[in-house]
Amino acid sequence: MIAKLIPLDGSPPISINRDVTVVGRKEGLCDVILDHSSVSKLHCVIARTDGLLFFRDLGSTNGTKVNGQRVVRGALLPNDELSFAAVRFRVHLGPGEPEPDPDDHTEMFEIPPASPEAGSFESDRTQDSGQDERELVDSGVSEI
Repeated sequence: MIAKLIPLDGSPPISINRDVTVVGRKEGLCDVILDHSSVSKLHCVIARTDGLLFFRDLGSTNGTKVNGQRVVRGALLPNDELSFAAVRFRVHLGPGEPEPDPDDHTEMFEIPPASPEAGSFESDRTQDSGQDERELVDSGVSEI
């Protein structure tokens, strides 16, 4: 079974090849790195089992949504829209490669960088050993 997250912004698809995939912003701890300020360091864990995908939000600040509804955990179905904060994907599950969505009329726009007066999201980007985060991931996986 091929499992992929297809970004709705036109970026390349992300393959979900592992039994357990950690999604977030923190390099070295996450399997899928989403470099977006709205995504938490450890945002979500996705588990593959028996051809199905299950997920659990790891207490992220801005949440995980499926088809527009904020949820903590659940199963993912083909063509579900999965959002990690402001980063949106379409779920592909199946034997073949995903087909382009003919109804997708997404337009790409350049977003200018934020001004220094806008503040930052640095409060959750502290430097640490990662031990507490690994425990959070492990507990999320055990509860899926």
